[in-house]
Amino acid sequence: MAGLASSPSSAMNIMLAIYEKKTVAVDLYRPLRNYIVFNYSEREAQNLDDDLETLKEMRNNIERSSAADSLPSRRDLLQNYFKALTAVESRFPISPDKDHVNSVTFTWHDAFKNKHKASQQNIHLEKAAILFNLGAVHSQIGLTFDRLTVEGRRQASHSFIAAAGAFAFLRDNESTKASIGNSTTVDVSVECAGMLERLMLAQAQECVFENTIAKGSTPGVCSKISRQVGLYYEEALAALNVAPLTQHFDKAWLSHVQLKAALFYAEACYRYSLELHEKEEIAEEIARLKSGIGALTDAKKSSPKGAAQQILDAINKLETNLKTNLERAMKENDRVYLMRVPPASSLQPLPAFAMVKPLNMNEVLDASKEKMFASLVPDSSAKALSKYTEMVDDIIRTHAEKLQQGSELARVSLKEMDLPGSILALEGHSVLPTALWEDVEAVQISGGPVGLEGELQQLRDLRRINHELLVQTEELIQKEAAEDAQFRSQFGTRWTRPQSNTLTKNLQDRLNRFAANLKQAADSDAKIERSVRENMALMSILDCRPIESALPTLAKPIMSLDANEDAIVGTLKQSLRQLETLGAQRAGLEDMLKDMKRKDDILPKLMTSAGSYEDLFRKEIAKYNHTCEEISQNLQTQEQLLLYIQAQIREFAATFNIEDYRAACEKCYKQIEDAIAKYREIKENINEGLKFYVTLQDAITSVKQQCSDFVMTRSIQCREMIEDVQRQMSGLSFQDGKNSNSYNYPSTGPPQRTSSQPEPPTNQPHPQTPYYHHQHPPPPPAYAQQHPPPPAATPGYSQHPPYSRPPSPYYSGSPSPYPPQQGQQPPPAGGYEYGQPAYPGWQGSYYNSQQVQSQQPGSFPRPPYTVPSPYPPNQSGYYNKQ
Repeated sequence: MAGLASSPSSAMNIMLAIYEKKTVAVDLYRPLRNYIVFNYSEREAQNLDDDLETLKEMRNNIERSSAADSLPSRRDLLQNYFKALTAVESRFPISPDKDHVNSVTFTWHDAFKNKHKASQQNIHLEKAAILFNLGAVHSQIGLTFDRLTVEGRRQASHSFIAAAGAFAFLRDNESTKASIGNSTTVDVSVECAGMLERLMLAQAQECVFENTIAKGSTPGVCSKISRQVGLYYEEALAALNVAPLTQHFDKAWLSHVQLKAALFYAEACYRYSLELHEKEEIAEEIARLKSGIGALTDAKKSSPKGAAQQILDAINKLETNLKTNLERAMKENDRVYLMRVPPASSLQPLPAFAMVKPLNMNEVLDASKEKMFASLVPDSSAKALSKYTEMVDDIIRTHAEKLQQGSELARVSLKEMDLPGSILALEGHSVLPTALWEDVEAVQISGGPVGLEGELQQLRDLRRINHELLVQTEELIQKEAAEDAQFRSQFGTRWTRPQSNTLTKNLQDRLNRFAANLKQAADSDAKIERSVRENMALMSILDCRPIESALPTLAKPIMSLDANEDAIVGTLKQSLRQLETLGAQRAGLEDMLKDMKRKDDILPKLMTSAGSYEDLFRKEIAKYNHTCEEISQNLQTQEQLLLYIQAQIREFAATFNIEDYRAACEKCYKQIEDAIAKYREIKENINEGLKFYVTLQDAITSVKQQCSDFVMTRSIQCREMIEDVQRQMSGLSFQDGKNSNSYNYPSTGPPQRTSSQPEPPTNQPHPQTPYYHHQHPPPPPAYAQQHPPPPAATPGYSQHPPYSRPPSPYYSGSPSPYPPQQGQQPPPAGGYEYGQPAYPGWQGSYYNSQQVQSQQPGSFPRPPYTVPSPYPPNQSGYYNKQ
């Protein structure tokens, strides 16, 4: 039971400790395990067997409390068992209900009247009893310290503060629940828990008072602390004198508390009178001393018997001191001051100062990190967690949108005011708009206007190479024709093979078209070079590095009346720095919100919460309030700052003539844009020319190879005919001479008959297909496969259609500048059709010259000879044959 316990301190320092409640053994293991098996599974019960054993062992240790147990270990056991009970409460409903754990009954005896006991089939009585015992153990720990030392008194005070916290937690959380029903005890009632909290605070403040005296503090400070001790005892006494506590406690309790209350009131009067004496306020000093003496006298008369002798000795000693000082003060007043002593009822209450408050046990008893039974999550907790998560997500989303809107408002406002561009321009650091700067950077990376000369030289080199290839190819044909003419002149009518010019007509026509294309390409190249020369002055701005060096600068006015330009600029810069700081704060606040959400896991608290989920939600959501308030404050500050900056920029613009500067900048931007457009136009045309020459070179090389093959074939035939003619002249083979006119000669055109046609007479010569034609037949062109030549065209030849529309300035479509006709496959990517415009990007007379042959729609140009070519016959209108 609870009772008095003396300390090894002075006579006035005797204090109280509370003994623990006693309980009856109860089995928690089997009922809880059965509940898990029935509502979850046997496997889950097996997984949680260790937790059940731990809970069982802790309950057994609670039951077996003995004097041999150390108080700190007992304290830790009670705290851990209470957190385990909190985890049990949210997962195992203990009640008489048939679907609940209905075979567990907790029984506890009253700590102050051991014969009284309570039995309940719920966990609230168990939790209330554990909290009571925790406060009792803390009070017992407080009496173990040596309060003759400063450190001992400090540690004792901390223990009593913890005891007060335990009783306050009991009063606020479990007392009401444990008192429901007929079976209950007074010791865990709200009234008793509140009384014990006040008693423990009084003893904690008393330890502080003793340390204050030991440190030699002023009488005024000692009086305030002593008066608060007395107030705490008075509050405890008031609770003991009303139901349900009256008649429940031993009279020694009432006597102890009543005498302590009077003792520390008189002590406060004594200390306060010392301060009044120093101030020579003798009249009030006499009144305070009389009040203290009266309180002690009344307490000794009215208090029950059974008070500790140490308290009575302390009262007698203090009473003697009070009377001594009263006698001295009255003599001084009668002889010197002659002041009228005020009645006690007219005196102001003595000032008091609380140095202690109950320990917050929410953190000590927080079961949210408790791992016991963590795998059991009831549906109600899961639904509550989902609801809470939605609430948090709504907060995060709403305030993230506010932050983004704030940043966007700042960006748009600064752009409208041309900041910080105007400040940078004043310092010689003008900046281009981002999009325009990126365009300039792309131009400079590609070489810039200064690099166009190198690309023009590439055009010249490729044109020269194509011309040389064309000349070499023509020389091959001319040389073969000259040799054929020489033998024809030598052998006369015996030289019966076809003349070269009849076989190479298509090849020669192809070469003529190539030559015409080269000539027109040279004209186009000349126009490109002329365009480069004419626009170099315009484009030269793009070669400035950095490009910002070409921009106009904002200068200070030449003449100034008040010379306040620097002050205007400095104020504006400071405002911009403040705006930048606000932006950085917004980024940090947004990250803070996201980090708080990431760390916000209230499921353990939901599992340990015994109250309303809504109350828990309000408490947990409140932790976001501070950050949300900072966000609102940030946005309000920015709004005010932007208004201030608008006023500053108006003054800045008037001082530095910003309108003229902006007009100069717009003019410079326009020049740069025009230069970029012209550069891109020229660049596109050069690129088209380079592509044309590369592709034309491949085509000429192919034709040159065909000519070489033709010349080789004719050379072989020439040797055979020379031998045949020589045999005829020698008369060696008369029979062979009969068929000498039936030699087969190569022809560049396809046969004009099909396999179903009759064989020609044997005495008529017929073209002989070159051997390389059979060995390596190139695939027919794509358009030839899709479209047979129209009847009006020569077999194997076609004409290309003219432009259906003029090409765009910047050609970005398919390699063919005109769209494919219906049913016609466009040429392969990257291939060029010779005879079409070379640079699709050019317009006007560049590539639509009147000299270009007009052709019928749907027709195709005639290929050089009948052997199908893998190259499209037309390249670009830029290079149409005249």
